[in-house]
Amino acid sequence: MMHYRIDGQRGKPWLMFSNSLGTDMSMWDAQTAFFKNDFRLLRYDTRGHGGSGPRPGPVTLAGLGQDVLSLLDRLEIGRVHFCGLSMGGAIAQWLGIHAPQRLNKLIIANSAPRIGTPQGWQDRAAQVRAGGLDAVADGAAGRWFTPDFVRREPQRVASLVATLRNSSPEGYAGCCDALAEADLRAQIHGITIPTLLIAGASDPVTTAADAEAMRQYIPHSRVATLAASHISNIEAEHAFNQALTDFLSE
Repeated sequence: MMHYRIDGQRGKPWLMFSNSLGTDMSMWDAQTAFFKNDFRLLRYDTRGHGGSGPRPGPVTLAGLGQDVLSLLDRLEIGRVHFCGLSMGGAIAQWLGIHAPQRLNKLIIANSAPRIGTPQGWQDRAAQVRAGGLDAVADGAAGRWFTPDFVRREPQRVASLVATLRNSSPEGYAGCCDALAEADLRAQIHGITIPTLLIAGASDPVTTAADAEAMRQYIPHSRVATLAASHISNIEAEHAFNQALTDFLSE
């Protein structure tokens, strides 16, 4: 069963958020507080994360995208603005390609049509299945945030790392399997709805250059580059919220 939460105002446009690998819907708390008066907000935990447990069988990006469509069908929601970060951004791309009729506008944050390498994800999945998430969690802060933010907001960083450390190893590894096979480079030109690409200027995982390359292929897209690393909605909360506000209000 997919774990989800609805906030905001009835009758307002739907804005849906999709979390990154190793986090849960709480990563969007600041956005929920900011947008709750202007939108009906839908957050969910991606399969294998938070309150959405792993399921039998292999995990694929298409399956993660179908999870979103199934949730929308279950809640009888026709169309949403969809915002996903990192893995959530990969899901956003899949939806933009395969289910544009369910979307109004698309926000792809700190993502790429091909994140990392297949071997890298396969190795990480094997590591987590063999030894759990401690080793991955130990290095997460440096992948997610700039050193300055880690020093400035140690409690917020520690809370996110604790979420990762306490996650389901199989749920995390299954999503690594999905990312190992996910390659949308030949398909993103098919995204025709208005799209905002958000990048972190200091992101070592999905770079600002990745976002600029995507802009070349997605017809109705533009890039907002923020002073942040990988989890830009938390590190550059106010700039992230403003970028969404500007885009969604047009």
